[in-house]
Amino acid sequence: MARDGFDRDINYLRISLTDRCNLRCVYCMPTEGLTFFPDAELLSAEEIQRVVEAAAELGFRKVRLTGGEPLLRRDVVDIVRRIAAVPGIDDLAMTTNGLRLPELAVPLREAGLKRVNLHVDSLDPERVERLMRWSRHADLWAGVEAAEAAGFAPIKLNAVIARGYNDDDVVPLARLTLERDWAVRFIELMPLGSGEESRFAIDHYVPNAEVRATIEAELGPLEALVNRDPSDEARNYRAPGGRGRIGFISPVSQPYCGSCNRMRLTADGRFHLCLLHDDEIDLRSVLRAGGGRDAVREQLARAVAAKPTGHALAEGQHTELRRMHAIGG
Repeated sequence: MARDGFDRDINYLRISLTDRCNLRCVYCMPTEGLTFFPDAELLSAEEIQRVVEAAAELGFRKVRLTGGEPLLRRDVVDIVRRIAAVPGIDDLAMTTNGLRLPELAVPLREAGLKRVNLHVDSLDPERVERLMRWSRHADLWAGVEAAEAAGFAPIKLNAVIARGYNDDDVVPLARLTLERDWAVRFIELMPLGSGEESRFAIDHYVPNAEVRATIEAELGPLEALVNRDPSDEARNYRAPGGRGRIGFISPVSQPYCGSCNRMRLTADGRFHLCLLHDDEIDLRSVLRAGGGRDAVREQLARAVAAKPTGHALAEGQHTELRRMHAIGG
């Protein structure tokens, strides 16, 4: 079991497969001026497998693949197959915008992927194009339908709420849980990096207490649900008569650092110790110097031991060196 310096059981590894994305959401990436890691700097499928094997030996049980957009990796199905075969990994999931799921959902499911979280910020076509850019609602929804048809369950939809962009969309999104056994989760904006999107997150921030009040004004009081996973970052509720769940992920207004069980691995092979800090420990150089499973396990143990107690957003501090797409969420 991997415990950090604050006696938290760190058993969840989030692996970013790439810093590239086929969208340009206004709170995440500008439309121009970006540079991306060369392919040679990304961890290979074999290197990722080696990391997961070492993590499983330390007690990690859950892996989530992220990006950028993870489905842009040409070898994504191979990566899923390798991880799914690692003894001790009980849960393998992915966060994606879903644009490539119509062609990849079935192969990913057959390779061993169990769950997907899909990024859908609005059900309104014009708002989707304004907020998420380079996207169409029909394409996003095709990804949702492909995930459901392939048997991924439960379906989780993530919506990042920005004032003046999609704060009027929270009720239509929440209504999806009335007839579907889905989880719709509302995520607060976080300032990440030093670019324009960090300023956007501050200027357009909507606290989840406001989102919940808006939903309850239309759907009625929400029933609090007991989280099956105490480390779940979402506080989950059910609308009156609803089948699914409504979740609120509130890292700014209601931090959940005390129950954090995550370690993040960036696409270029660094353990990023906290989403909102710049502290990192290099792993790629260990791998490419010939380090085997023992060396990887030792470096991961160092990262777990160095994990900070939590973020310092209240003091105005956040990560400056990486944008969201280069961290992995």
